[in-house]
Amino acid sequence: MSVVEHVVAYCTKHARAIVAAGLVAAAGAMVYTAGNFAMNTDSGTLISPDLPWQKTMARFDKLFPQRNNLILVVIDAAAADRSNSAANALAAKLAADPKQFPAVHRPDGGSYFEKNGLLFLPEKCVKDAMGKLIQAQPFLGALSSDPSLRGVMTSLSTMMLGVNSGQAKLTDIDAPMTAFADTLGRTNAGKPGYLSWQTLFASSPDTNKECSFARTRTFIEVQPTLDYSSLTPGDKAEQAIRAAARALHLTPDRGVSVRLTGPVPLSDEEFASLAENGPLMGLVMFLAITVCLWLAVHSARIIVCILATLGVGLTLTTALGLVFVHVFNIISIAFIALFVGLGVDFAIQFSVRYRAERHAVGDLSKALTSAGRGVGIPLALAAAATAAGFFSFIPTDYVGVAELGVIAGLGMVVAFLLAITFLPALIKLVKPAGEAERVGFVLFAPADKYLHAKRKQVLIIGGVIGIVCIIGQIVFPPQFDANPFDLRSPKVESMSTLNDLFKDPDTSPNTIDVLAPNLAAADKLADQISKRPLVGNVLTLTTFIPPDQPKKLAIIQDTAFLLDSTINPFEVKAPPTDAETVASLKAAATALHAAADKQPKGKQTADVKKARTDAVRLAQALDVLANAPAAKRQAATEALIPGLNDLLGSLRSALQAAPVDVHTMPPELVAEWVAKDGTARISVFPKSNAADNKSMKRFSKDVMAVAPNATGTPITIEESGQTIVRAFIQAGIWSFITISILLALVLRRRRDIFMTIIPLVLTMALTLTTCRVIGLELNFANIIALPLLFGIGVAFNIYFVVAWRAGAQNLLQSSLTRAVLFSALTTASGFGSLILSSHPGTASMGILLIISLGWTLFTTLFFLPALLGPPPKKLPG
Repeated sequence: MSVVEHVVAYCTKHARAIVAAGLVAAAGAMVYTAGNFAMNTDSGTLISPDLPWQKTMARFDKLFPQRNNLILVVIDAAAADRSNSAANALAAKLAADPKQFPAVHRPDGGSYFEKNGLLFLPEKCVKDAMGKLIQAQPFLGALSSDPSLRGVMTSLSTMMLGVNSGQAKLTDIDAPMTAFADTLGRTNAGKPGYLSWQTLFASSPDTNKECSFARTRTFIEVQPTLDYSSLTPGDKAEQAIRAAARALHLTPDRGVSVRLTGPVPLSDEEFASLAENGPLMGLVMFLAITVCLWLAVHSARIIVCILATLGVGLTLTTALGLVFVHVFNIISIAFIALFVGLGVDFAIQFSVRYRAERHAVGDLSKALTSAGRGVGIPLALAAAATAAGFFSFIPTDYVGVAELGVIAGLGMVVAFLLAITFLPALIKLVKPAGEAERVGFVLFAPADKYLHAKRKQVLIIGGVIGIVCIIGQIVFPPQFDANPFDLRSPKVESMSTLNDLFKDPDTSPNTIDVLAPNLAAADKLADQISKRPLVGNVLTLTTFIPPDQPKKLAIIQDTAFLLDSTINPFEVKAPPTDAETVASLKAAATALHAAADKQPKGKQTADVKKARTDAVRLAQALDVLANAPAAKRQAATEALIPGLNDLLGSLRSALQAAPVDVHTMPPELVAEWVAKDGTARISVFPKSNAADNKSMKRFSKDVMAVAPNATGTPITIEESGQTIVRAFIQAGIWSFITISILLALVLRRRRDIFMTIIPLVLTMALTLTTCRVIGLELNFANIIALPLLFGIGVAFNIYFVVAWRAGAQNLLQSSLTRAVLFSALTTASGFGSLILSSHPGTASMGILLIISLGWTLFTTLFFLPALLGPPPKKLPG
């Protein structure tokens, strides 16, 4: 009797004790797992930190820790001042909670830019802006002393007096009348409104683009406190940001949208998209696996035994994984899929062989023992080969898969041991019914005859197909998409926002960072980088020091002297009563009607006609508002006055501009660009808004030609992709060597070794060629399917070669083919349900698994039998 046969015989004889021991071990493993389970969802730990590019990134992260693990808050509004005020308010609210948000930064705003923003404009633009302020001095004075709806209406009435007296033209104030009419019209209709006062004081159209740095999109960079024990470490912080935005009424119905993107939300929402459709996928997987198991074993009791064995094995493997790697990562947790896919194969192989032996001998115990004798060697060899394949990932730099290799390799050992101990003992206890019919596939008899008669032609066709596919892979090598963004659902907020930012090179997240010893060296290097053909903007701390300050400051200071008492009145009126507001609304409406009636009644120019129409429209809106409930006037106040206060505040800050140099800049701004040890940061933006992998690769090479130690998203994507591909190549070589040695030790014939490996090579070539033809690129997610393909392919080939060596004929009609077919179908139907996932990476994994398993079955069932030919007359000694 063989060792496996002895083990099975012992386990069936002491079935109760073996099953009890297995359940106790599983219970102990569950207790250990519950007390020690740990999950690290930080994708930055998946690749060895010892790689040069990883060290460069680690040095950058150490020098600028505030740049790590950011949430980018993107705020959009119809008006620039609304967007800016919303960003300021939200940033202030978040900064008030330093425990949840240790770092909050406005990269495009804040007090520094509000005070010195004018200094960044050309001199002529500063003159234009200051001239407009001086012209608006009477209006600004009235509003500063009475920043209320009453004050706005009083100022409007004053302007109408000028029109009615002939001192001004109605067309001169058509822009503010239109803005007031539009805003108050929305308020009267019960819709939220917001008046952009900054727009009213904007530069003239011919200089607006050059003279405006205002943007309707603003940003806040937030570094939250993360909880890596959770699958969504930043979820608590993200919910807090959204709650803060709602509390400040920064919502779409108020004309403001707040969206979150950046590394933290992208990672969190990726897990959310993974969980989406989870119940449906789980149901489909369960039903499909159950149906396939039923077709394989035709016994509910045996199905229960198989599922119980898988459950115990998965529990034990989980505990062993924690013992050896301590903490699971987002890659190593995939051992569950690998264990189920291969563990079910081992269980099906034993169970189907048991059914065949039960039909032959009748007795339950003898059938189980005979099954152990029949599948012992192939199961042991398949388990050892697949474990060796998984262990081959351990020496690679892809830490995530290396740890997956450790756990999956141990899992193969567990699956094999349970298949020859716990499973037969459990089958003995449940006592399934006997087998009345021969277990096999009589249906495949014609295929057996064809392969025997046309063996040479089948081999030639298979060989030609294999050579063509291999040549095709050499000429058109497999495409690996190293961009993690392509694996995420474009529908989630973080990804849709990111794609929105990609459209503008100035907001593209695909930036590159370069370190220089000091600021002077950074400026010099930045100048060299800026001359590269694919480079757009290049920023250093010096970028934030305005040029030509003396002339601009003189203009601003002269204006400040003239407007000081205007925008900083000695006395500000008390807030009006509702009656005072109503009176001011009626007075303004009367003045507007009078001004409109004074316009020439004859032929009018288009601008005069429009101004008269707008005056009447605004007067009617004021009449409606004056006669409306007080709540409407409060809504009008909320629509007009916050923007007014923001404008006045901005003007006061801008007129206090002072000379700027590195020493007078805010410390928090300096810290964004110069580290404590003096190391300076350079930020490089691409010239193009193209975000495809080839464009980013060219951009990275262009920058690294001048700064070889650069880091950033484009470089990280390229380098990590190369690391992963290199890891799989290394693991493939090691797997080939170790499995070849293992096969040589067991099979001891070179021909048998080649016949085990050749179908696997053909399967891989067919799989990769199919992916190329249908446009399916390998990526971080679906590449995990390759170890499963490798393990199942090796196992199936070993089963057939060992059976052939034992003298088996008509392999396609045997119980072995039934086990192989339904093992593959069980795995395919189970993991094929991944196609239903809304996560593109997971869905692509399901597609690749279906393709690879399909070709595995094809080569195993139709090419391998032809390759083997008639069984040897004498067993190898």
